[in-house]
Amino acid sequence: MSGTTIAAAVAGFVRDQVVPYEHDPRRNAHGPSDELVQELRNLARAAGVLTPHILSDGSHLSHRDTAKVLRASGLSPLGPLAVNVMAPDEGNMYLLGKVASTEQKTRFLSPLVDGTARSAFFMTEPAADGGAGSDPSMMLTTATQDGNHWVVNGRKAFITGADGAKVGIVMAKADEGATMFLVDLPDPAITIERVLDTIDSSMPGGHSVVAVTNLRIPADQMLGNPGDGFKLAQVRLAPARLTHCMRWLGACDRANEIATDYACRRHAFGKPLVDHEGVGFMLAENLIDLRQAELMIDWCADVLDTGALGTVESSMAKVAVSEALMRIADRCVQVMGGTGVTDDTIVAQVFREVRAFRIYDGPTESTSSLPIRWSDRMRIADRCVQVMGGTGVTDDTIVAQVFREVRAFRIYDGPTEVHKWSLAKKIKRDWRDAQGPVQT
Repeated sequence: MSGTTIAAAVAGFVRDQVVPYEHDPRRNAHGPSDELVQELRNLARAAGVLTPHILSDGSHLSHRDTAKVLRASGLSPLGPLAVNVMAPDEGNMYLLGKVASTEQKTRFLSPLVDGTARSAFFMTEPAADGGAGSDPSMMLTTATQDGNHWVVNGRKAFITGADGAKVGIVMAKADEGATMFLVDLPDPAITIERVLDTIDSSMPGGHSVVAVTNLRIPADQMLGNPGDGFKLAQVRLAPARLTHCMRWLGACDRANEIATDYACRRHAFGKPLVDHEGVGFMLAENLIDLRQAELMIDWCADVLDTGALGTVESSMAKVAVSEALMRIADRCVQVMGGTGVTDDTIVAQVFREVRAFRIYDGPTESTSSLPIRWSDRMRIADRCVQVMGGTGVTDDTIVAQVFREVRAFRIYDGPTEVHKWSLAKKIKRDWRDAQGPVQT
């Protein structure tokens, strides 16, 4: 079955069966309850769309096809957990599928693929302790060998889904370097100190601060060899960054649908909101950002499909897509006015979730240190002038000329505003042609 076919099935399932659960009282500030998760997964299992990115023979869809499927899952904040492609489970399944032994896959991977267990990835540590965050080399959690066991001690922070997880991947520093271990959860040696109150609320179990005290782990539960932790983390990192982009692109697709419907129905000052340039331009900019985000995801997915690690490319995609989706979500709130800041629709939640997404798997500022941040030509040219100071405004180099030429380019073949207004009119035409109910 092709990725396009699977994505269509997932999209239909999310719209028809998951969206009605968006106001279910079993959703709270620390994420949906496990009861709700299992109820939704039972529906997904019956519909044949549970864990859709992993095929019946155990093979994984290509990254490009995964992008289609995960984008479809994101059409509801509950969609990824319903079809079992949410973080951190999706990334953990990918890692175990790549590096775990046969015995480890049977014991730890199979329950995740079946959707009967959740997992947690224990890497980041409390900032107050001076522990690892965006810089994993600062890791303080230790792993000491004791016969055929390893003993782990330390504290972890922002551990998504730890509360209620059944499978854990714990990273700690051994003499040989950072090392990963698989553990069954819950374990009395791992205690949740508190579940943090955060701006996002889509992930079951929330985000926890955890103490690990004399956790004894059999040696055969180590992933790879001592000191392989950072190398294995790189296997997981780029795909996990990209799948975040995929899911939240789907969420912004839906938020934009809702905002567009609102702008076409709501009237002010004698005409629909969409006919006011200030509103129409925002929706046009959303279409541009959505397509740019899609193209960045597909480009990075193609790189990963060659077998490359894609570290730099995934950094570029993470920055470009997360910033674009933040702009989209913010515009959707703005277009909808007072309604946009309520929970009457999912728009306000998408805004909160996407704001947190700019931090997940490395904040924009840390990932921007690898590539030059994606930008349009005008911003690139302007930064080049600024970087060069006085020299940048002279003709000693071509930089000043490029700035002048690109400024003129914004007028050639139609100024920016003409294109935005053309898009705004297209949005209204498409809405009028559809005239179907939009799920809010």
